[in-house]
Amino acid sequence: MPATRQVYWNIDGHVWLYLFFAITLMVLGYGVYRRLRLWKMGQPENRWQEVWAGIKDILVYGLGHKRILKEGYPGIMHLSIVLGFLFLVFATAVITLHADLGLPLFQGNLYLFIKFTANFFGLAAILGILMAFVRRYILRPDRLDNKPDDAITLGLIFAILVTGFLIQGARMAAEPDPWAIWGFVGYWLITPLQTLFNEGELLSLHKLLWWIHLALAFLFMAYFPYSKLFHVILGPLNQFFRKRGAVGVPALIDFEDESVENYGISEFKELSWKTLFNSDACLRCGRCQDNCPAYVSGKHLNPKQIIQDLRVRMEEEGKALAEARKFAKKNANSPGAAEAASTKEMIGNAASNVKDEEEELLIAPGRALIGEVIPEEDLWACTTCRSCEEQCPVFVEHVDKTIDLRRNLVLTEARFPAEAQLAFRNMENNGNPWGIGWSKRAEFLSGLEVPTMEENPEAEILYWPGCSGAFDARNQKVAAAVVRLLRQANVNFAILGNEEKCCGDSARKLGNEFLFQTLAGENIEVMKSYGVKKILTQCPHCFNLLKHEYPQLGGDFEVVHHTTYFRELLQDGRLTLGKYEDKKSSRAPLKVTYHDSCYLGRYNQIYREPRELLRLAGLTIIEMPRHGGKSFCCGAGGGRMWLEEHGGQRINELRTKEALTTGAELVGSACPFCLTMINDGINAQEGAVQVKALDVAEILVQAL
Repeated sequence: MPATRQVYWNIDGHVWLYLFFAITLMVLGYGVYRRLRLWKMGQPENRWQEVWAGIKDILVYGLGHKRILKEGYPGIMHLSIVLGFLFLVFATAVITLHADLGLPLFQGNLYLFIKFTANFFGLAAILGILMAFVRRYILRPDRLDNKPDDAITLGLIFAILVTGFLIQGARMAAEPDPWAIWGFVGYWLITPLQTLFNEGELLSLHKLLWWIHLALAFLFMAYFPYSKLFHVILGPLNQFFRKRGAVGVPALIDFEDESVENYGISEFKELSWKTLFNSDACLRCGRCQDNCPAYVSGKHLNPKQIIQDLRVRMEEEGKALAEARKFAKKNANSPGAAEAASTKEMIGNAASNVKDEEEELLIAPGRALIGEVIPEEDLWACTTCRSCEEQCPVFVEHVDKTIDLRRNLVLTEARFPAEAQLAFRNMENNGNPWGIGWSKRAEFLSGLEVPTMEENPEAEILYWPGCSGAFDARNQKVAAAVVRLLRQANVNFAILGNEEKCCGDSARKLGNEFLFQTLAGENIEVMKSYGVKKILTQCPHCFNLLKHEYPQLGGDFEVVHHTTYFRELLQDGRLTLGKYEDKKSSRAPLKVTYHDSCYLGRYNQIYREPRELLRLAGLTIIEMPRHGGKSFCCGAGGGRMWLEEHGGQRINELRTKEALTTGAELVGSACPFCLTMINDGINAQEGAVQVKALDVAEILVQAL
């Protein structure tokens, strides 16, 4: 078997090599240290709870590119570069151990393996770099903000790859290699190089190229933490540190803690280290931007820009902190040393607190987090659909910060849209956002002869119609359909009736944590008094809150959405279906497009069950371009159901047009907010639109 040739290392100047390497490591280390100091300005947050899950995520999402490959061109481009990077680093490490430490590694089958894979994946990386150049500087998609660093990074990697292959070709052209074909890229260069240079010139060329390649590699390493290249490390780390479990469960505020004077987040110093780390881990790939309903519909909100603005603010704070430290150190031995020492103690996380009145040196407070860094209008434009987070390859967390900032505006500043104030008052006074008298909640379902838990304490399941099912005329029809299906399956169920209050989802997502806890606490107390074990909902917002957020307040119940429950009833044979039939039409529609609710889909991963129900009802599903995890929000989430929409196009009308372009005769949904928004979108279309929007439960009833 072949043994490695030593021509790579038979070059004078090892002392210089190690000196340059040491300098490179110092520059690299200092760059990493600088970023670490910035992240440490953030508040503590434990992200080490699930180490093995974190390692798995690095393998799946980092090396495996699970999310990046959802988009073909950029996914293949990035994977090619990463694989080339990994295999070439491995090859370099083995060769270095062999040549410098004398470990007999680079020989035998490993020699052939490295020779082939380094060429194959190195060539793939070159193609990936060329794809990146084309995408950034010819195709130029709107979501990419090309900065000088991007061109430098791509150019540097390209130069390293090309010089590496030229070195290989020059060596094999100068000295015959019986295994040259295994290094096929260098092998292709042998004839051209031998035509241009004689043996002596080839050896000199090899030496020159080797040093150029080495200098470029050291420059690459030194530049690493100062450039976008750093995401090669930060991306997988952010995947490791991501939140797992239930999506989007806000932290609980302890209103009995009298030491808390400020609720939510309003200042930079209140951000956690993970939030600051997110801003560095962000790839600026723009997938969040492309999938944000607010941005796509023409609002000012841009989730990518918010993360990048936080990064700029972090660097401003870091610079101010460094200046404050210098000032404190400079004055440590001055006549005013006591004051200086006091100043130094005040530095903490926020340099904006550091000042010395005697010297009249003021470090100006940094830009306000709310208003100057993040415009207030952006905070209220978010629908909390989490499409930004679902598409992000490195799991940057956008929405939780939005809710925390809203909390401060609502609970501390009492500053929020007037429409939100009306919704809050209605929920507080009448237990529902519409403001309809609380005593009328049970009227509709009582008319359907649905018993309350008080009347039927042995009910196997509590049916939770929610505010929409109880008060909204359109969604009362959905509630009626749910009741009919439950009776058809002989389910023993009951409702809370007038004892049910709004679950509090809109209040919490709009930042009114106190109102949420008040509503939730009352609901939990009532349900516990009846010994409720299982709850059926028709609203994904109620479903998500009852299932994942009520446990924070001691409300541990089994919660099921009606699409999942009806699928179970069909599987158990308790419910049977025929074919969907429109009683008011001479022909039965056969095609349906299904709109995925954000809170049912992205929050709870329920995609399959509603579609199975539609197919069992004899309908053919035509998917919209954006469906499943990439479904486009209806615009009503995050409490936006109760707020006016300002600027750009209406989100629900964009989604409705997308549904209508499929040619389907029905638009199916499984959320009262989505149903309302799509109905409004259909009514807003010009001309007669012969398309109906129906809840899955309504479709099933017409298939009985």
